[in-house]
Parts: sequence; structure tokens; C-alpha cells
Amino acid sequence: MVVTVRSMGLYGVEGYEVRAECDLSRGLPAFDVVGLPDTAVKESRERVRSAVKNCGFEFPVSRVTVNLAPADRRKEGTVYDLPILIGILMASGQVKGSFSDAAFVGELSLSGGLRPVKGMLPMAMGAKRAGVKRLFVPADNAPEATLAGGLTVYPVAHLKELAGHLTGETPIEPAPVWEPGPEEGGALDFMDVKGQEQAKRAMEIAAAGGHNLLMVGPPGAGKSMLAKRLPSILPDMTRREALEATELHSILGLTSRDHPLLTSRPFRAPHHTISAMGLSGGGTVPRPGEISLAHNGVLFLDELPEFQKDALEVLRQPLEDGRVQISRVAGTVVYPSRFMLVCAMNPCKCGWYGHPRCTCTQKSVEQYLSRLSGPLLDRIDLQVEVPALDFDELGRRRSGEPSADIRTRVNEARARQVERFGPEGPDCNAHMSQQDMQAWCGLDQAGTDMMRTAYDRMGLTARSYDRILRVARTIADLDGADSIQTIHLAEAIAYRTTAALRPTFF
Repeated sequence: MVVTVRSMGLYGVEGYEVRAECDLSRGLPAFDVVGLPDTAVKESRERVRSAVKNCGFEFPVSRVTVNLAPADRRKEGTVYDLPILIGILMASGQVKGSFSDAAFVGELSLSGGLRPVKGMLPMAMGAKRAGVKRLFVPADNAPEATLAGGLTVYPVAHLKELAGHLTGETPIEPAPVWEPGPEEGGALDFMDVKGQEQAKRAMEIAAAGGHNLLMVGPPGAGKSMLAKRLPSILPDMTRREALEATELHSILGLTSRDHPLLTSRPFRAPHHTISAMGLSGGGTVPRPGEISLAHNGVLFLDELPEFQKDALEVLRQPLEDGRVQISRVAGTVVYPSRFMLVCAMNPCKCGWYGHPRCTCTQKSVEQYLSRLSGPLLDRIDLQVEVPALDFDELGRRRSGEPSADIRTRVNEARARQVERFGPEGPDCNAHMSQQDMQAWCGLDQAGTDMMRTAYDRMGLTARSYDRILRVARTIADLDGADSIQTIHLAEAIAYRTTAALRPTFF
């Protein structure tokens, strides 16, 4: 007798349906799992066998064959323990019923308990697309599965509970749709930052328009301090953005029962020793890297020139396309990676270029800065100097502007962009298409003359020309202006290059 039980698999960031076909036949007792299973799937035989016996059921003394269809796609992980077990119990007549609209996902312990699995949200969304109505998942995964919507999610803590539900003796209550509670306080605030008004202004512009930012300054000037406070002024995430970001974190098991949904924008700050694969993602089975985990959020690279050159060059395509493609023998996976790149660096190896205490030669300064390629710097919209603070600034007791006030202006500017582009358009100015720029970034004669002068004198490229216009449009949004004025354009141009980086170009 062949019984088919629906389950879900994961390929990249997409969930897809897997059918566990269980067959009991005559012959010597055996238990085989086919359908391109990996080691974890093959080991499910022992977990299923022990769970069946320890929960009061009988494991059939016959030849058991389980096929995970589609058989031409590699199966991995422990998510198929539960559907395999249910299929065996149904094929042996120990569980009866119709489950054509139900799917089962979960890892089994030897005692029959269900453990959480990775990637529940994308699998739940895949189940919704496949027409599944009822989804049985481990209890710890239930809050995350409810985020997909349109599904009746049953939290299962133990196999005995599931058996009672399937027989109708003790029904399991469906899990309520998870809703985020009040946000926890204690976040770092810009009011703690003394001085550095130009850098604060640049960070406000970057947050309002989703622009990339580079801070250059000596050690101890406050670059990392500013970057760590950036999440406190980032605009609120939409529901779609939150689900997209959570799917990527779910794949790596970075969600939990208490926090199944990302309610604030991701902020990833990898160490400068990270490899190119660590940034972009990869592995035998491709997994998302830091640039994908920063999707809809911020990727902060401190000590930028200290990163490996091949790791930095990995950033170029995702900064343009908003996605990263990973190709392996097993196949090609595309992960979304639309993030804000925020970088911090010293102007030279010792960090004190231009100061009497600097010990670097001009050649060593040029070698240090040459680690950053021109194409990468060309993709960074805002480049701002963060000078060392003097004693009087440090001694001031007056606090700076709080993050709540800055975030209010940022949210207002983003609201103008959403109203301008509509629900189907880009989510911020940094992602405008050429058609959007032609419609919303027009310059008057004075602005055109200013841009022509900057283009000739600064040696700008076509890419930097577009990025200046995008930044100017964001500054105009913060100012509440309908069109780009010369004052907005002048400020955008001023952020394009810093004196500390000029040795790279001259």
C-alpha cells in the first residue's frame, strides 16, 4: 500500500512542496529513503524508528520504502522526519484519515518530541502557494509559520499530541497569528554623540534615501559610535520588507519562538577578517552571507581597507542589482541583497594623516588607500570626513539631538518617496530607475550649470552623476521641496569626495 504525505522543502529562499511516498511491501525487513536524500535525511530512519516505538506504536515488520518527490531535487535537513513517520503509520493502518490539504514539517527526537527546524517562514509561504490549508509544525516554529497568513497552523510538541489530534480524541488548538509586542527600549541614541554635525547630517540623508555612506577620520573620532546609532534613525519597515528579511534569517536559524519576525531593520557588522564567501554566501549547499542577512537593512564595514580585496569586490554587483547569485555544482541560487552600505576607515595606516603625529610616508598612504578600488568608491553616494574632536567639544554637557527627532524627519521623507513612486515603484530614492530619475530629478538652468562644472572639475562618471541626483532628491525630500534646488544639489556634490581620499585619485 502506498500512502502520500505532503511536506515542504527549501531551495535558496523559496519553499517548495515535497511529497513523501511511503510503501510497505513484502520481503526482508528494510527501511530505505530515496529521492536524493543527504546524510541528515538518511539518518531520519533511525529517528523515525525509535520515535514510533517509544510512542506506543508498532514499526511494521516489512520492507519500507520512502520516496521524497520530486526525486531529481536534492533533499537536505531534518524537516522530513515527521512526514515520513506519518506516512508509515498511515500505510500500516495505525493512523486513519484524509490529509490531502495538510502538510507536515518537523524533526523528531528519539522519544517522539518535535524539535524546531530552520527555514520555517519560507516553507510556510511555499505551503500557502501550493494550496496547503493545514500545516503541522513543531511548537517552537508555530509563531513563525503563522506569519505566512492563509494557513491553519497546528503547533505540535510531541508525537502523542499529534496522534490524538489525528484520531479526533484530543484536538490541538491552532496557533494564533503572531503579533509583535512593544519594542524594547535601551537602544543607542544620537543624543550621546558630541559634535560631528556634518557626519550626523550625512547619516540622516543616508537613512532617508537608503544611500551608501563612507566615513573617513582618525581613530577615536566617533565613526563606529555613529554607525552603531544608525539603526535608531532608520525608517520603519513595511510588512513586506520585514517578511523578506525574516525569511533570510530563518534559513540560518536566526529566528526564535519569542522573536519570529524582524521588527527592526537588520544591522550586520562583520569583522574585517571575513572571507568573500562569508560576505556573499556559499558552501556546498549555498547559504546566504552577510550581504543577504543585511537585506532591507545596513551592512557596516569598519576598517574598510583592512578587508580582503576579493571580499570587497564581491560587493559591487549586489550594490547595483540588489541580489547576489551563487553558482555551485548542485545548482544556482539567487538571494536578495538590497542593503545600505555604511563604511568607516582611517585616512592612512596609522590613522593620523595630515596631523603632526602621522608617521606614514606619502607612498604608504597611497598604498593604503589603493586597497579600495575606484568602482567600489564610485558606488558610495556619501563620503564624509569625521575629524577629531577638540577639548571644548568633549567638555560640553549639552546633549545632541535625540534619535527620535531625526527618525521623525526620516520617516516623513520616506513617506514622500512612497507617495511619489507608488506601491509598485522603488521603496526609496537610492533605488530609482532611469525613468524615475527623468521624472523626478530634473534640474533648472542654474542646477544644470552647477552640475556641468562639478562633472568637469571632479572627473565624475555617469554613475556618480546619477547618484548625486538621487542624493539631491533625498535632501529635497527632507526639506519638503517638490523639486531639486541648487542648495540641495550643492550639498549632494559636497558629499561626493573627501580630501582624505584624494591621494587615491591624484
